Amino acid sequence: MWNPRPDRRERATQDGGLSGQAYSDTAAGGGWQPPLLGRGDESAAIDSLLDGVRKGASGALLIRGEPGLGKSTLLGYAAQAADGFRLIRASGVEGEIELPYAGLQHVCAALMDGIDSLPEPQREAISVAFGLRAGETPDRFLVGLAALSLLSAAAEDQPLLVLVDDTQWLGSASRQALAFVARRLGADSVALLLAARERTEDLDGVPELLLSGLPDADARKLLDAVLVGRFDEPVRERFLAETRGNPLALLELPWTLTPAEEASGLALHSGVPLSGRIEESFRRRVEPLPERTRQLMLVAAADPVGDTMLLYRAADRLGIPRDAADAAEEAGLLELRERLTFRHPLVRSAVYRSASPQERRRAHAALADVTDPALDPDRKAWHRAQATAAPDEDVAGELERTAERAQGRGGLASAAAFLEQAAS
Repeated sequence: MWNPRPDRRERATQDGGLSGQAYSDTAAGGGWQPPLLGRGDESAAIDSLLDGVRKGASGALLIRGEPGLGKSTLLGYAAQAADGFRLIRASGVEGEIELPYAGLQHVCAALMDGIDSLPEPQREAISVAFGLRAGETPDRFLVGLAALSLLSAAAEDQPLLVLVDDTQWLGSASRQALAFVARRLGADSVALLLAARERTEDLDGVPELLLSGLPDADARKLLDAVLVGRFDEPVRERFLAETRGNPLALLELPWTLTPAEEASGLALHSGVPLSGRIEESFRRRVEPLPERTRQLMLVAAADPVGDTMLLYRAADRLGIPRDAADAAEEAGLLELRERLTFRHPLVRSAVYRSASPQERRRAHAALADVTDPALDPDRKAWHRAQATAAPDEDVAGELERTAERAQGRGGLASAAAFLEQAAS
């Protein structure tokens, strides 16, 4: 159990989980796993899916619900329960939604050593889609078929679990490809779990697990687990009603209340949506951190990849020491291992939105400087655009070239977005 506040009562397990980008590993599994409070049916559905895959079947599941209901936590539960599985995790990031097939590339990145074994039409399509070679606009059917072939081949020797969080922030091309894969999994020993805030037409046909708030009894248990003292009963009941059983709200919002607000409950009727109040609670937790830590977190929030070496190179450009992340890790706001992962997507949003425009431009400029133009020209162009405060013909030209590449990969909506940005 991850306890971001060792000085307070140990928290229950619905902490919203860790959002991550892409990586591949073997699931640890085994041992005792903490129960998910109020999520018995949901965890049983995941267990059933994994058991079927162990027996040679395949399956997919879309976990859907508003921010804070525990989608990421259920994906984490699946990772822990997948004993003996190879694990691939990826996450959509709002800043990458304009990059065609960026999300699918995150999923397939660890599998690209198998690309040479694909039939030529599939190999050509996915290579063009991922920007590995130039070519005509790829057929989306062939791109999806290539992704399915890569996943199936990877599962030949070991069951495969693919977890994709925040799919609402994937571009439509990536969502369509993943839905294509989900609808065509057969006896491939592949489990595909997607998490999203809302359903989109791109994901039609994928079996769905709809999350709602915790039952009243479980919500009370969770709130009692995180309170050092106790609310007065009327305030406690008002708090439970306002949070509507949202686990992350129950865990985070009590720490944002002043003693007067705890006594009166007046802050609960702010009129701000629940997700906005949770984001504000994270902003308040970031605010007292050392300046260099907040600067490093901003660079991380501005970078959708989560690549630690890229983060360190950008930090070096800004004169930020590499141990600046320690305070944020101790506060339980991020985790820095092979990849940097924020505790929850709303932490990333809170960090980025609370920074000034000048601070955001500096972060993007540093990331643009250290992004390899040969390996990732589109992301470099995107960072340069975000770092530019005034019209710049050079940046506009780079965005136009990015739009041409996006159109060539079949990302027409992305191409339009880049051209609009170039014009502005």
